[in-house]
Amino acid sequence: MQTILLVEDALDLAQAVGRELTAAGFRIVHAADGVAALEAFAREQPDLVVLDWMLPRLDGLEVLKRLRQGSTTPVLMLTARAEEADLVIGLELGADDYLAKPFGNRELVARVKALLRRNAQVQQTLQADQTPSSTVIMRGGLQLDSAAHNAMLDGQPLELTPTEWNLLDLLLRNPGRAFSRDYLLDAVWGQHYVGSDRSVDNAMLRLRKKLGTLGDDIETVWGIGYRLRPEREA
Repeated sequence: MQTILLVEDALDLAQAVGRELTAAGFRIVHAADGVAALEAFAREQPDLVVLDWMLPRLDGLEVLKRLRQGSTTPVLMLTARAEEADLVIGLELGADDYLAKPFGNRELVARVKALLRRNAQVQQTLQADQTPSSTVIMRGGLQLDSAAHNAMLDGQPLELTPTEWNLLDLLLRNPGRAFSRDYLLDAVWGQHYVGSDRSVDNAMLRLRKKLGTLGDDIETVWGIGYRLRPEREA
């Protein structure tokens, strides 16, 4: 049974939402203020957080900020503030979705289920991308043997850091696929890594230099991240 942390200070609303989510098959943990929410999150490690914006002791945005310092757990924000600027702030701080009050309980349940499905798909993709290839990958003069952890370029050993190795392995296994910087941070550095896009950019710069002319095949996708150009057919 998946656990949902419901953070709502209006008791009547919390009870109504809790009943609906319980009937949908979820286990509900309720917190009535921001401080209690952080304590409950640390204790329960829920699968999803339904988070009200306006809370006593610590508001919803501050709770969201603190959660995102070490967690990628999906967060659905509830807000009576329907102004576009307010909603953008919540999304930029890491909310996965929002629902403006008043809302229907059936819509809330549907959004919760959709977020959980999306998160499960992301986790499956991450797990696959974090699993090194069991075969030797070759491209031009480059040879990457994950089993032996051996990299060769034009017949010479290629010295790579663990981060560079994992980036190269991921790109070689997915030519033509564009990776966002955020996704690369999760897939290569780890989901709980606290860093910036510059970490990705700097690692890509070093990797390109080590690959020589082959490094030109790592393309910058402006506004998104990076991809490895597919090999041209002969």
